[in-house]
Amino acid sequence: MMSATVEDIEFGLNSFGDVATDAGRVMSDAESLRLLVDEAQLAESVGLDVFSIGEHYKEDSVDSATPVVLAAAAQATSRIHLGTSVTVLSTQDPVRLYQQFATVDGISGGRTEMVLGRASAIESFPLFGYDIAEYEEIFEEKLELFTRLMREDRVTWSGKYRTPLEDVRLHPRMPEGGIPAWIGIGGSPDSVIRAARYGLPLMMAIIGGRPERFAGHVELYLRALAKYGHRELPVAQHSIGLIADSDDEAKNMHWKYWEPMVQQLSKERGFYPPTPERYAEEVDSGALYVGSPETVAQKMAKAFRDNHLSRFDLKYDLTHLPRAAREDSIRLFGEKVAPRVRELLAQDPGSWYPTRRPVAQITKDGRAVHA
Repeated sequence: MMSATVEDIEFGLNSFGDVATDAGRVMSDAESLRLLVDEAQLAESVGLDVFSIGEHYKEDSVDSATPVVLAAAAQATSRIHLGTSVTVLSTQDPVRLYQQFATVDGISGGRTEMVLGRASAIESFPLFGYDIAEYEEIFEEKLELFTRLMREDRVTWSGKYRTPLEDVRLHPRMPEGGIPAWIGIGGSPDSVIRAARYGLPLMMAIIGGRPERFAGHVELYLRALAKYGHRELPVAQHSIGLIADSDDEAKNMHWKYWEPMVQQLSKERGFYPPTPERYAEEVDSGALYVGSPETVAQKMAKAFRDNHLSRFDLKYDLTHLPRAAREDSIRLFGEKVAPRVRELLAQDPGSWYPTRRPVAQITKDGRAVHA
């Protein structure tokens, strides 16, 4: 087991490219893209470890060309890791994806990583000509090819969803073993086992219900890693939240922009209706990390213990959330919440046993490697 200390745990920010407002005015797409670069700089300045951007293809989101934004953020920062809160591998070409992220990794000086997912939002399937009925098969094939491209110097491959490769060596090159690439899951045990089979760390998207219900998934993941002959790898949690000076300020601000978002999701995907009572339950004991720095730190520390986390990623943006509220949340997360969580875990670790961040993610023999 590669155990870590409280100094090794990490805190990240996740953006889905949500368009913000500024002084009551909805920002343009171009302004919102530049805001993401500014927020990456801010995240670095307040000591956060990772800044990640998603991949979406809908109105009021500007994250459809994530590697381009990450390359811009790489030029504006020097230390913080830059990643994806999700890369929809199912509708990407693994060859092109490798080349894009090898490029960003080179520009950033080795600070790039990814979260690979099947997609919870499916707009990219018709946009790029994929059949949603083949959702699972497409992801499995593309994950197999992408991990081989990262592991192996030269690749010969054939499959169903793209032309064959014959002794291909891609350029520019990633470091040996590739870049850190997490598997994002929303709760499927099959996805947990897949992450273990490929020797990839686990990013759990917990956006509703009690986070501790995912503890069983973590136990399954650790057992499966051992079964497939891999060392223990990091486990991380992605959840939605907002931090402000007081609990009431945070809750009132967040509810105003969370409620219409969930109302729309309830129509599109059958989510629960966003009632004030359900919102209060999610804030108090569920998956919303909303409140003052002390409130959020206490809740995050509990998540670290319950789910054996090495990292916590906070999705800090919501459609039309004011940029000032986003900035305040980022500052408070880095300056107050992260140090307080480390302090709480040092005082009472409970059953918490994280692992260190992966450096070389996978090697030619398929084994996971740690620093």
